[in-house]
Amino acid sequence: MKLLLVEDDPAMQTTLQRTLTRRGMQVVACADGARALDRWRATVPDVVVLDLSLPGLDGLQVLEQARAEQLHAPVLILTARGAVGDRILGLNTGADDYLAKPFDLDELEARIRALARRGAPNEMPGETAIFCGMRCDHDSGAVYFNGQPMELAPREGALLRALLAKPGHAVAKERLFELVFPGESDVQYEAIEVVVYRLRKKLADTGAQLVTLRGLGYLLKAQAA
Repeated sequence: MKLLLVEDDPAMQTTLQRTLTRRGMQVVACADGARALDRWRATVPDVVVLDLSLPGLDGLQVLEQARAEQLHAPVLILTARGAVGDRILGLNTGADDYLAKPFDLDELEARIRALARRGAPNEMPGETAIFCGMRCDHDSGAVYFNGQPMELAPREGALLRALLAKPGHAVAKERLFELVFPGESDVQYEAIEVVVYRLRKKLADTGAQLVTLRGLGYLLKAQAA
């Protein structure tokens, strides 16, 4: 995924660029509104994360001009302005989503990926987006890491495919059990934990982490540095 990050706070820009790059995104960053439009035209990003308070052109001016130029990439406004009126103004100007500072990095990633899915009608059928170097070919059932097929048992593959379909989102244990053990009524419910344990070891070198959320299920997220 190609992401344009427009953020004028140096510390925030560095943190977001490092974090989102580590989570499998190609991040182009800039710190002012005029340059943002140039980068937007040149890079054709999949998603734009746009701060409102920028030198030169502010975020709303950037967004208004971009939409006037038929630059259609989905836009997530990221700003300290949290008033309802500011959110409405941003959305009416052409933004697709709005996240107020301070925010959770996992939520930011999830919102970015949701916008990318929404704005990618030409994505190849049968494949997931790449997450931590992994992608799934649903037609064959194979999961690839950095272009090479992963060695997975059938149940490990079923579990990983389900988690890769919604990275950063919790998938209920009950739903995973149905996908990993379809129609196997004689299998104990706790058997899913054995598959999770085995898959977790095989993900150790991928940069992805299989997280247990007690009472909710499991999710796949990028490992912290």
